[in-house]
Amino acid sequence: MGILEKIAEIEHEISRTQKNKATEYHLGLLKAKLAKYRQQLLEPTGKGGAKGEGFDVMKSGDARVAMVGFPSVGKSTLLSSMTSTHSEAAGYEFTTLTCIPGVISYNGANIQLLDLPGIIEGASQGKGRGRQVISVAKTADLILMMLDAGKSDQQKMLLERELEAVGIRLNKKPPNIYVRQKKVGGVKFTNTVPLTHCNEKLIMTVLHEYKIFNADVIFREDCTVDEFIDVIQGNRVYMTCLYVYNKVDQISIEEIDRLARMPHHVVISCEMNLNMDYLLEKIWEYLALVRVYTKKPGNAPDLGPEDGIILRGGATIEHCCHALHRSIAAQLRYAIVWGTSTKFSPQRVGLHHKLDHEDVIQIVKK
Repeated sequence: MGILEKIAEIEHEISRTQKNKATEYHLGLLKAKLAKYRQQLLEPTGKGGAKGEGFDVMKSGDARVAMVGFPSVGKSTLLSSMTSTHSEAAGYEFTTLTCIPGVISYNGANIQLLDLPGIIEGASQGKGRGRQVISVAKTADLILMMLDAGKSDQQKMLLERELEAVGIRLNKKPPNIYVRQKKVGGVKFTNTVPLTHCNEKLIMTVLHEYKIFNADVIFREDCTVDEFIDVIQGNRVYMTCLYVYNKVDQISIEEIDRLARMPHHVVISCEMNLNMDYLLEKIWEYLALVRVYTKKPGNAPDLGPEDGIILRGGATIEHCCHALHRSIAAQLRYAIVWGTSTKFSPQRVGLHHKLDHEDVIQIVKK
């Protein structure tokens, strides 16, 4: 029996098993086995044949955004309208057969936008070049899930299921669980909060399935057995995702209102150029990029459209120094900052001061 058949068998067993106190250990064991088989499917250990052609696209710009969706939802049209790159768009499915990169220039930042081929159901198992598409999506900072507003919500569930199967968790935080393997001493289980989804016996069952017999496990929040399995696997990617509903010009205003009010949702029409500026604002917000300006002593700050340094959200003075030159951080005496990150303007700060968007910084060396 191959891995795909084993996965199908376990999924069928999980779907027909009732969820109650008596079956939770059996379900936990099945989920652990399912995660192991899916891992083997993604990283085959055997000597395979010739290596397939991938979508290796060089990372450029300040951030990377990947568009994921079923065929003919408007990914290529969106790329052509938001960037200067032309991606072939037509009325038939699978117009795009490889990864096409474009660059969005916004707020002085260059954001790389990837138009990936449409994925089909079963992509996580390798159907329709799905694995290559999903592996590129894993390298992005933000996923734009392109959906057709005229179709049912089933498409969103199917895409989420495909991404979940390969270890991409959308709009979730990593579970606050500590696991450290030891050589001796057995399993020591501790929880700092009351647990409603797991208990010690279930945790032991899952650990034994992974052949872990000596470990320290600390639950710092009430997590499910699936989240515990994610921590043991250790290769899950937690990403922000924006659900973009295209072709809203073909549905009623009530349906547009319903979709637009849902969390992480944006409604647009590529064909009629509706709401595209709002989508750009949301991409900037979800990437959490920060633009800071530099100032020389005695001079006015450089506030031009091409000036400024693009940093990630939560960046400090140290990150800013590294962005300018790698030797500056070691020579820093202090920095003077004007902007919303300070208690008063200007403020003298050190290396670990966090910067806000549109702060002005002046560096003083030793």
